[in-house]
Amino acid sequence: MKRLIECVPNFSEGRDPAKVDAIVAVMNGVPGVYVLDREMDADHNRCVITLAGEPEAVAEAALLGTGKAMELIDLTKHTGAHPRVGATDVLPFIPIDGVTIEDCVALARRVGNEIWNRYRIPVFFYEAAATRPDRVNLENVRRGQFEGLREEMKHNLDRQPDVGEPKLHPTAGVTVVGARKFLIAYNVNLNTADIGIANKIAKAIRFSSGGLRYVKSMGVELKARNLAQVSINLTDFEQTPIHRVYEMVKREAERYGVMPVGSEIVGLVPKKAIEMAADFFLQLENFSPAQVFENKLADALGGSPLDVAKDGKLAGLARPFLDAVATPAATPGGGSVSAFAGALAAALGQMVAGLSRKKKSQAGYVDRLSAALDELRKTADELAEAIDRDAASYDAVMAAFKMPQGDTQETRKREDEIQRATKGAAEVPLQVAERAVALFERLGQLDAIVAASMKSDLQVARLMAEAGARGALANVEINLEGLTDATYAATMRAKTAALRERLGHASRATRA
Repeated sequence: MKRLIECVPNFSEGRDPAKVDAIVAVMNGVPGVYVLDREMDADHNRCVITLAGEPEAVAEAALLGTGKAMELIDLTKHTGAHPRVGATDVLPFIPIDGVTIEDCVALARRVGNEIWNRYRIPVFFYEAAATRPDRVNLENVRRGQFEGLREEMKHNLDRQPDVGEPKLHPTAGVTVVGARKFLIAYNVNLNTADIGIANKIAKAIRFSSGGLRYVKSMGVELKARNLAQVSINLTDFEQTPIHRVYEMVKREAERYGVMPVGSEIVGLVPKKAIEMAADFFLQLENFSPAQVFENKLADALGGSPLDVAKDGKLAGLARPFLDAVATPAATPGGGSVSAFAGALAAALGQMVAGLSRKKKSQAGYVDRLSAALDELRKTADELAEAIDRDAASYDAVMAAFKMPQGDTQETRKREDEIQRATKGAAEVPLQVAERAVALFERLGQLDAIVAASMKSDLQVARLMAEAGARGALANVEINLEGLTDATYAATMRAKTAALRERLGHASRATRA
């Protein structure tokens, strides 16, 4: 299977195209690396390059780009609206296909050490690659910028780099290397030049100040356009979508008598994020991603089941999974079926919420139904992903039982691996049960706000969620029977008992 990652290096140069061209050229010269996008901003004095490809090739391209930036960018002469601590300011690695976030953490650590070895540029690690809790957030690492960090490193032990000597490279500063999920850089421009207003709005929406989860933001002055901007990093667009961020900026702006005059996406954005925004703002009737031309074309070329579904042959869509379950093999089994039941419940809940918010009779509940729709999408994705994870966890148990047990050492190693794998096989269905119980509760809350014509569908969704939850709990308990770690087993049984109680309470509350 092909392994793909994305890397989005941010360089502290946004005004000299020749310098950016030179940096891009060295990265583009690495075989197997694709430069997908480049963005330059003169006010920020910063460029954002998007690379993709095999992990090792992308890592080498990032290293070469860092070296070229060191040659061309002098931070002692750099000014711009965007905070920065390095010529190559941040270097995040993002898993795309066949790669986990843990793989990207390991890659980030290796690249960070190589940056020091090759270029003597100190390195900090952030996000998932952070070595300390206070360095998870980039703003903590970048506090004080190049000039402030240069002074603090002289006497503050808390500001020492993770790799390299405790002093900045004289012109290239430091580089902050990390691993994270897909980030959307999104900016909203206001019809005012008052940076104070932009800062107040940024404070209201960012999570660290009590705002929206997965949102980082700050006010920026765009002198060339005589505008103030709310500059936003959205670290999980599925849980906090772009449209929700824009709406909150708009509401906050109204408090100060201003309004957005436009917004922009810096770099690339997942198609799903735009589809979600279109669905929200346009309130499209019966919208499906299959209606997007590019999606339809890709599906046709790849033989996606979407075509089967849109042609009305729903049995053909379900048949591959049914056939896989029916085979005389241990996986996919009850755990995968439980996750599938939960995913179906969340999907049916999406249908109920989506159709209900189109009804005139439910006009007063549009915001609540839209919020529920976003939550249900996320839950459906998580439970669908758990179908394969459950099968893989049990396959690991079977593989452990097949390990050799010739001598004492081999027998001990086999037993240790069986215990480790069995714990994994219990933890996956526990996560499914937690999500399915929460889904059952959330669907119950929708009962009062969905259209009357949707009540039977909502009831089916709740029955499926309950079945998924109870099936997952049964899978947890059967795996606990084979564990020798009594403390672990007792903790897991307490969790399953609590989930059963929640399920019963939610069921009784609905009947009442």
